[in-house]
Amino acid sequence: MTNEQNTETTNASTSAPAAGAPFSHIVVIGLGLIGASLAAAIKKGYPDARVVGVDTDSRTRVVAQERSWVDDAYAPDADALRAYIADDAELVIIATPIAAVDDYLSMLADIGYDGLVTDTVSTKSHILRAAEQLFSDPRIYILGHPMAGSEQNGIEGARSDLFEGVNWILCPNEGTVPERFQQLHEFITGLQARVITIPPEDHDRAIAIVSHVPHMVASSLVRLACNHTDENRSLMRLAAGGFKDTTRVAAGSPKLWCGIAFDNAEALASGLKEMEGIIASFHDALVSGDREAFTRLLAESAEARAALPAAWIPSSEKLLEVRIPMVNRTGIIAEVTNIASSVGCNIQSIDIDHLSEGNAVLSLILTDEGDVGQLSYQLINAGFSVSFSPIQPKEHSYVE
Repeated sequence: MTNEQNTETTNASTSAPAAGAPFSHIVVIGLGLIGASLAAAIKKGYPDARVVGVDTDSRTRVVAQERSWVDDAYAPDADALRAYIADDAELVIIATPIAAVDDYLSMLADIGYDGLVTDTVSTKSHILRAAEQLFSDPRIYILGHPMAGSEQNGIEGARSDLFEGVNWILCPNEGTVPERFQQLHEFITGLQARVITIPPEDHDRAIAIVSHVPHMVASSLVRLACNHTDENRSLMRLAAGGFKDTTRVAAGSPKLWCGIAFDNAEALASGLKEMEGIIASFHDALVSGDREAFTRLLAESAEARAALPAAWIPSSEKLLEVRIPMVNRTGIIAEVTNIASSVGCNIQSIDIDHLSEGNAVLSLILTDEGDVGQLSYQLINAGFSVSFSPIQPKEHSYVE
């Protein structure tokens, strides 16, 4: 084991764990960059949870166990894996390329697994259809997507802090069981990520713009440079930090990204077409000598980029509780959380208070982000009864 591996294992065992473990028996399918990082993060945040890893590559399974990121690691066809899923597993996380997802969904359905399933895949339309067709109760599946990654591939690039401070998308729908969403939300925030909800039908279009198109643009920039590089690659030696930062993601796995691109072809093609128009606007302003238009285009982008937050640092003095009676209405979790995300409000925690049989209240703890006024307006406009009250940070001491 290398020094780096020893350091990672030590950090995983000594870091402060999150309070309580929403799931005590977890299966992570796929131990590449995301899956192995997730297993490591679970062991760091919930050291008492039992984590079983699944991968087709025997060396990857050995490395994951050597680094103490999983308690056991199995090949997909192992009888011990099927037994663990059938008898013990409470949460299964699929972290494979999109092409492998159907086989694992079929395996879970064949076993008769009825715990919670989520995933880390960056496209959702196909997975949603497959889950609806394969599972007798599709409500066990909550679509997920952590917005984290690296130009490095495989378990060698994995690290336990990959998800800290990142946005983790969940896509609840009208069939999502509130208690299961609450449990998964708690699990993810315990990994120091922050949950954002998006309707499933909107996910692929949004991710095409903020992830898939940028990857293709980065690859195109490298292609442009290669077109002008001589045999000695002298031009590449001139590439400064800005070029390297802009094109970093182009080093990602071509096979993986080809699969992502074709699975989200319609949204990606639309985004690339729009990108053509944006680049054309710079081209047209330049060839026409329109300095004012060119400066305006640069200024608009610079202002938008400067407005992006450098880090998420909520104020513990400004936590707010929102209480919403859970009326007899399907899809309340999806509706409420999507409204909160749409106005920029971050839900730090979710509780469901069952006051009596058939009478429950949804309690959301918000950080000091977003437009609370708009949140109130939209919830009331949607027909919800809402109350807001500030809370003392000591009641939620895990929020720093």
